Amino acid sequence: MTTDWTAEVRRMARGRRFDELSSPLSRQCACPAAPLSEAEICEAEAELGITFPDEYRAYLLRQDAGGAVNRLHRSAAGWGWQGDSHTNYDLLTSAFPHPDSYRAYEDELDAREPQAEDFPDHDAYRAASEQWDAEYEVLQERKTSGAVFIQDNGCGFSTLLVVAGPRRGSLWFDARATCDLILPMNLRGQPVSFTDWLARRSMDLVGW
Repeated sequence: MTTDWTAEVRRMARGRRFDELSSPLSRQCACPAAPLSEAEICEAEAELGITFPDEYRAYLLRQDAGGAVNRLHRSAAGWGWQGDSHTNYDLLTSAFPHPDSYRAYEDELDAREPQAEDFPDHDAYRAASEQWDAEYEVLQERKTSGAVFIQDNGCGFSTLLVVAGPRRGSLWFDARATCDLILPMNLRGQPVSFTDWLARRSMDLVGW
């Protein structure tokens, strides 16, 4: 059965939130956020369908990083991260994929990008290109399954906190804006913990 990739793009787009959560807290961003209660954290976990990594949970109970981290916040639309329009909430419960798991598929997808000379007319080429573009967009969205865009690093870069799958609790750097890679963050050769990342927040942690 042939996948209708344009329909899949539309379906997947519904997982992003473009409501009041997508805008920053403006003047309040530089101020420490009020800690969440255990009851609020449990409510957020139940609504989002995930269990927060232990160190992130401890952070939520104290919230002492000012505006450095996108805040978990309850809006009229429900629980989500303030200032973040990139996390796909429909994919939060899916395991975060290691880049090795989709590298071959991405290479194969690149190899079959439609070329105008291979089609009898422009309409056929355009239809094939639209499907290819949509399939590529779906792949890009799925690359961050099971992860939260926990910090906007500017210039299209972001820090990801994995909340689902075997890499839960690890942090990754979304560098697709320049090198098309999502890179692990490491400290002394080991995956960086949320606490260590929060203390350093340095590009030295990115495994270039």
